[in-house]
Amino acid sequence: MAKINPSSLLVVVLLLLWGLAAAMGESKEMYRNPKLPIWVRIFDLMRRMSIAEKIGQMTQIDRATATPDIMKEYSIGSVISGGGSVPRLQATAQEWIQMVNDFQHGSLSSRLGIPMIYGIDAIHGNNNVYKATIFPHNVGLGATRDPELVRKIGAATALEVRATGITSVFAPSIAVCRDPRWGQCYESYSEDPKIVQAMTEIIPGLQGDIPANSRKGVPYLAGKGVSTVMVAYSSFNGVKMHANYQLITQLLKNALNFRVTDLEKLPVMIPFKYREFIDTLTDLVKKKVIPMSRIDDAVRRILRVKFTMGLFENPLADLSFIGHLGSQAHIDLAREAVRKSLVLLKNGENADPPLLPLPKKADKILVVGTHANNLGYQCGGWTMTWQGLEGNNLTTGTTILSAISAAIDPRTQVVHKENPDSEFVKSGKFSYAIVVVGEKPYAEGYGDDLNLTIPEPGPTTITNVCTNIKCVVVIISGRPLLIQPYLPFMEAVVAAWLPGSEGRGVADVLFGDYGFTGKLPHTWFKTVEQLPMNYGDAHYDPLFPLGFGLTTKAVVAE
Repeated sequence: MAKINPSSLLVVVLLLLWGLAAAMGESKEMYRNPKLPIWVRIFDLMRRMSIAEKIGQMTQIDRATATPDIMKEYSIGSVISGGGSVPRLQATAQEWIQMVNDFQHGSLSSRLGIPMIYGIDAIHGNNNVYKATIFPHNVGLGATRDPELVRKIGAATALEVRATGITSVFAPSIAVCRDPRWGQCYESYSEDPKIVQAMTEIIPGLQGDIPANSRKGVPYLAGKGVSTVMVAYSSFNGVKMHANYQLITQLLKNALNFRVTDLEKLPVMIPFKYREFIDTLTDLVKKKVIPMSRIDDAVRRILRVKFTMGLFENPLADLSFIGHLGSQAHIDLAREAVRKSLVLLKNGENADPPLLPLPKKADKILVVGTHANNLGYQCGGWTMTWQGLEGNNLTTGTTILSAISAAIDPRTQVVHKENPDSEFVKSGKFSYAIVVVGEKPYAEGYGDDLNLTIPEPGPTTITNVCTNIKCVVVIISGRPLLIQPYLPFMEAVVAAWLPGSEGRGVADVLFGDYGFTGKLPHTWFKTVEQLPMNYGDAHYDPLFPLGFGLTTKAVVAE
């Protein structure tokens, strides 16, 4: 028997399909039939699409730019809420759903009725949304070394995103931060690729398990089921990632059999200048600078996601998930994540008894520092806005000061002063002090820092307090900071990273309801002159190595 060439067979199948479609007429819209295979639906829809509609599907615009009329006129493929892009301040879940559905109605009223995808930056929970649970940033989750916990956080985040009518998230970041001077380091789980790989368990939490008996590559990447990839702005060996044929086409699309790619900038994310993008790309296609095959390839991948998601059958959001937004179960999960993320760097020295866990019963304790009573600071960047906020009115949650006050014995007096002088500390007859200092919120390039010092008045507060009474210093930061000069007079030191909305997780461990278990996800340097410095480097001489973390046992309640 003669052998059949698979490529010839494919051509025959496509020609038969084309003939069938022509025979059925334009009125038989096979792409709307959920009983047909997805590839058939994609083929049928694409043969009906104009160049303008295809380029529209490749375009993603910001919520602030979108209107139902624009969605209809340009056949816009997707809309995004970037950091701080909200219907209004403190918008309810119902208002989010109404907004998303308004845009979707615009898309559905277009000539072909192709539904749009709405995406949001859910970096550590549904962090744009008022009253959502704010989980620790990735750097803290990396300190937990607990992939199953991270999976649960992904599932909780998915429910809170769906509670607002949104079906797509720009998360997680799987960057491997090798230099803490980089402003996105807190979005990285670790400097160790193996730890980052383990933490990708958040993906099936966000997206669900891979369907049974799926063929290789469906869903779409490396066994984790991720449907879209955002290509980084960075360069690799001097080649911009968007232009890196070897990594994007040969590795991601061919070797890993990745089906759908969200190539930021070109072709998808054009938040505000979408008309310029559409006009420019259309002109380049007409001049044959960009081949039509490249456009079809991109659109085919975008449509595959939409069909796989079931958007054509269920394009509109409803209120069924609203109860999950900021639910008690998710708050408890965030509190657990905070507990497990804390890394104990120092707890007494030599013959000195350990300071931690702290006694709940004491005459009077002192709580100080810029970050003790500031929910915005402890949440960090990507919280309500891109760069984050300060203060306690941004969303719901518990500050570390409030958590301390709730955890101690009712008869213990708590004195809070943000930056006391030495005389106040010496004359106060305090049993001990809790100092909470660190970085102010930032995101991406705004956080690039060559010095990595604790901002003032943090060092002054540490000096004034810890040179006079026993103290534990809790550092709120997205990365290791310079602490070596102050280490001799800090009795205990805790790296709390950016814990999010549930400050009670910090108090749980400080007072011994739970033990310290966290391990450093990044090397803690002595001086910035050592950087970059990572585990395994020839010049590796850290203050605390990757994986370091003292442990304590929980105190049995009296």
